[in-house]
Amino acid sequence: MAGIVHLVKLCVGADSVEDLLDWQATHPSPYPGGARRHITRMWPKREADLLGGGSLYWVIKGLVMCRQRILRLDRVEGADGILRCGLVLDPDVIRTAALPKRPFQGWRYLDAKDAPPDLPAGREAEPELPRSLLTALSEIGLR
Repeated sequence: MAGIVHLVKLCVGADSVEDLLDWQATHPSPYPGGARRHITRMWPKREADLLGGGSLYWVIKGLVMCRQRILRLDRVEGADGILRCGLVLDPDVIRTAALPKRPFQGWRYLDAKDAPPDLPAGREAEPELPRSLLTALSEIGLR
């Protein structure tokens, strides 16, 4: 095993972490314990590395802002008969330090060494800094 790896993906339709939290709160989960599922077209080749402690890091308006731990991968067959990957996620959304990320399609791997750190306990309730300031701080290494 090569070690823990994460996925990074755009959180389309969300302008803030609060938007993601609100969406998840208003769309009940059918899974035990409130787990969430996000369906993606491609199946990760590094499945074992993901399931060894990986998370899905959400990019919101050009910044990685939070993550959800990946619990398992489900095979999901679409109405068109095509098999897809269901990323089953822990319901807890963990806020992270802001990390600028350019737009991309689908998802990308994120090595554990490059992942932004989680915010310390209690900081998740602080108001979010303006995006321009978050980006500037991250670019000079003060995420």
